[in-house]
Amino acid sequence: MEVTARAAPNGQAPRCDHVDVPVAEQGLPECTECLVRGWPWTRLLACLTCGWVACSDDSPGGHAKAHYQETDHPVFASLEPGESWRWCYVHGRTV
Repeated sequence: MEVTARAAPNGQAPRCDHVDVPVAEQGLPECTECLVRGWPWTRLLACLTCGWVACSDDSPGGHAKAHYQETDHPVFASLEPGESWRWCYVHGRTV
């Protein structure tokens, strides 16, 4: 898939079109893959496409990235209290 960059004001990164997905209702605040294996997680992320909740890349399982690789669902949002960032796996950056 080819990603084209749009011009952005003030030297900012080009806008990410992947954030325009309708936000799905998220699942329970737990990484089921880690629970099955008895692994801890560092933080939880929710897939904006389908609502799947998984651990972040800095967790032992990295299940959010695995979900992206299996489904091509590009954007995840942090579920941590006080955090509002989103990560686009296509662009490899916060959006």
